[in-house]
Amino acid sequence: MTTWSRSARHCRSDGPMRRRSSRPGTRWWTVSMVDKLFRTAALDALHHFGIEADGLDLVHISENVTFRVRPRHGGRAIGLRLHRPGYQNLETLRSERTWTRALEAAGIAVPSPVTTPNGHDHVEVTVGDTGERRWVSLFGWLPGELLRDIIASTPDGDGMTAHFHRLGALIGTTHNQAVRWQPPAGFVRPRLDADGLMGERPHWGAFWTYHGLSPAEARLLADMRVTLYAALRDYACSPGCFSMIHADLHPGNVLVDADAFAMIDFDDSAFGWHVFDIAVALLSYQASPDYPRLRDACIAGYRTVRPIADADLRYLPLFLLARGMLQLGWFQERPELPEPVEIRYLAQWVCHQAASFRPPD
Repeated sequence: MTTWSRSARHCRSDGPMRRRSSRPGTRWWTVSMVDKLFRTAALDALHHFGIEADGLDLVHISENVTFRVRPRHGGRAIGLRLHRPGYQNLETLRSERTWTRALEAAGIAVPSPVTTPNGHDHVEVTVGDTGERRWVSLFGWLPGELLRDIIASTPDGDGMTAHFHRLGALIGTTHNQAVRWQPPAGFVRPRLDADGLMGERPHWGAFWTYHGLSPAEARLLADMRVTLYAALRDYACSPGCFSMIHADLHPGNVLVDADAFAMIDFDDSAFGWHVFDIAVALLSYQASPDYPRLRDACIAGYRTVRPIADADLRYLPLFLLARGMLQLGWFQERPELPEPVEIRYLAQWVCHQAASFRPPD
């Protein structure tokens, strides 16, 4: 769920990486070891999908491990994802595919699923000699540049607001599909309601135990969890403001090809509040002097395709704080991932906001 993306090509090849997973417990990996272990598992998965690879590039190590596959007999590139064990199970992974197919059918650009010759979306493989089992899925590799990188290279505020206006419209379009769509029987995805976000066992981990917090800061966030939980318990989960959401739709998960926007990475998709999706898109830009303009542009873009009440938007500061807190929990639960320096600043921002936060009236 992190807004930070770690490209494998930017990792130190000799740098150790601590890993906590289902097996074999905690061990230290270098990136070259990760590549070797997962490459074998990826090739095994490709065999089950009936695909021969002319090239296999490790491109991302985060919640999951992702390779870019160049098929031997031509055609477009394919993404191969080895899903983190213990996060999503086969039932929720299948439901993720069900929703992305529905989004694609509604005309929203998402990665197209690739199936086995028998029509299955997922296969299970063993990772090297560790004994760890992971589900693997394949999808069509979408062209384009990450919106995050485009925004970073945009020198003027007007250009940035235009990007956020488009992003807001994309979020609203997704919510339109979700509220009109009836999930089929057997559809299961996490529920990011008061319990899922701020309950005693939040979906992304106990953020108040984040190792970078002082004892006073940990107590502050533990108390703030109770405050936010009470506020969210009073916020209705009605279809007009609560449905399936992407839940990780920051600019690092949006591809831009020419003038077309596409969404990627639905691993965190869940039932949740619409304003939470908007908060996710905005959180990383809180420190920008242009933030008020970016926020207003995102909301204005959203409203070009879908109404959202001012009463709902009163919860935006709450969800911004909640998202920041949840990111700390996400990293605390994933010690195998090196932390970017930005997470330290995020922890400071979260504590500063929590110290002065007042819930919506």
